[in-house]
Amino acid sequence: MSKKLTGASGTPIADNQNSRSAGPRGPVLIDDFHLIEKLAHFNRENIPERRVHAKGAGAHGTFTVTKDISKYTSAKLFDTIGKKTPILSRFSTVGGERGSADTARDPRGFSLKFYTEEGNWDIVGNNTPVFFIRDAIKFPDFIHTQKRVPQTNLKDPNMMWDFFSLSPEALHQVTILFSDRGIPDGFRFMHGYGSHTYSLINKDGVRTWVKWHFRTQQGIKNLDPKKAAELDGSNPDYATEDLFNAIEKGDYPKWGVYIQIMTEEQAKNHKDNPFDVTKVWSQKEFPLHEVGFFELNRNPENYFAEIEQAAFAPSNVIPGTGLSPDKMLQGRVFAYADAQRYRIGTNYQQLPINAPKCPYANYQRDGAMRFDSNGGSSLNYEPNSDPNAPKQTNDPNPLFPADLSGAAGIYDNRTDGDYYSYPAALFKLMNADQKELLVNNIAESLQSVKKETVERVLAHFVKIDPEYGNGIAKKLNITLK
Repeated sequence: MSKKLTGASGTPIADNQNSRSAGPRGPVLIDDFHLIEKLAHFNRENIPERRVHAKGAGAHGTFTVTKDISKYTSAKLFDTIGKKTPILSRFSTVGGERGSADTARDPRGFSLKFYTEEGNWDIVGNNTPVFFIRDAIKFPDFIHTQKRVPQTNLKDPNMMWDFFSLSPEALHQVTILFSDRGIPDGFRFMHGYGSHTYSLINKDGVRTWVKWHFRTQQGIKNLDPKKAAELDGSNPDYATEDLFNAIEKGDYPKWGVYIQIMTEEQAKNHKDNPFDVTKVWSQKEFPLHEVGFFELNRNPENYFAEIEQAAFAPSNVIPGTGLSPDKMLQGRVFAYADAQRYRIGTNYQQLPINAPKCPYANYQRDGAMRFDSNGGSSLNYEPNSDPNAPKQTNDPNPLFPADLSGAAGIYDNRTDGDYYSYPAALFKLMNADQKELLVNNIAESLQSVKKETVERVLAHFVKIDPEYGNGIAKKLNITLK
């Protein structure tokens, strides 16, 4: 008989699959103590490197506006065609440690910090438009499968495939991960995505849902698995070196910035949950709209100060931008800032690389490594009667529209049951060589996985497309029933 799952205090946990939310589409509720405990504990499991995205490279650059999107957003960042804003980028692998190879089969983190006149705005995304899970309550579980077995301290594909076989919402991202785009040829030759659904709010308070796309102007280039394995041993810092050298010699990489746009009315009537990060929005139905481009044109002078201490968080929003009820995004809004407070320290936002370049004022005081004036003799509470003290703006910028609220409860995120149509559509887009590479990559990863797990996995792939599942089975010399 299995043990009861409990929290650290011994409280029985009835549902470890779904966060509490206001209605089926959210937002997530902060009174879900199990979610908070899982995320907060997870952020403190390792010191001192990042628990995920530990190995990375980055550079400074400039974002330039090329199209007018003021009908969608009041953000000053976008208010003038030709306007330039300084940015910081960081690219990374996800699952490996700080000393791991740049050429691993792994999603790539794709993070941007815009130093705007209204504060810092962060897009913390990946090089894939989707993710493995829909709900942040499963994030610690998923990442544990990408790390090391507690007893052996070795990585084990059994953990990963066991989790995938029992979490079919991951199949879309799995198909991308094991495709030819699973190992980008450095950081310059890959697209980036915000992945989640975000929002823009215009001067009239009208909200539009958006997805951010960053399209490489260098073209897409990927590594053959054999070449990647070779570089793993001969030059594990291949992508880091490539990015630094390109910028150093003046070959500045560029990405076009685009958005997909969905109105609130379209979101209400969409066939799928538009806030489900395991699915994409059709570009035929919601085409890309140009916004601008960014160029990386300056390497860091000191890696630790400017890249290792760089702290990105999706909670860094500016007026005219916003979040969405995406349950993964909601969890990250808490978890990323919390991870930085633990990893770097309570006052991490004072560090030069993280500090806003615009004026800022708050009532935060004290804490480890406070190295400014600590507010001097000014008041440390609010409200107060000092006319010169910081005051709230009272600008209307609601985080969520009222019609997305609902009864508090735990809602099953798997009610739609459609785990297969999106990876099926992706598989159909692939040519014969891409399909063959995908099948080979998955079959190779499954070689040492337990038979019962392999059978569960193959059953999913067959449902995506018989050619897909049977192709993998054939490589493994398995006859499907």
